[in-house]
Amino acid sequence: MTFKKSVLSQGMKLMQDPRIMKVLQDPRVMKAMAKGFELKGKAQQVFDTRVEKVADSLNLATKAEVRELKRTIRKLERDLKKAGA
Repeated sequence: MTFKKSVLSQGMKLMQDPRIMKVLQDPRVMKAMAKGFELKGKAQQVFDTRVEKVADSLNLATKAEVRELKRTIRKLERDLKKAGA
C-alpha cells in the first residue's frame, strides 16, 4: 500500500468516528478550516506573483506563457491544415 493510500484510508476511518464528526461540525472548527483554506490560497497567489516577477526579470517564460504559446501553435497548425485541404 502506498503512503497516499494509507493516509487516505486512515483519514476515512477518522471521518467515520462520531467524535471527529462532532468536532468538525463545530462552527468554530469550520470557521478555522475555512480561514486556513483562505490563507493557503492567498499564500499561493503571492508566491505565484513573485515567481512571475522573478521569471520576468530573468527573461524566462512562465508556465502560463508556455501554455498560451502551445495553444497558439495548435491553433496555427489547425488553420494551416485547413488551408492546405
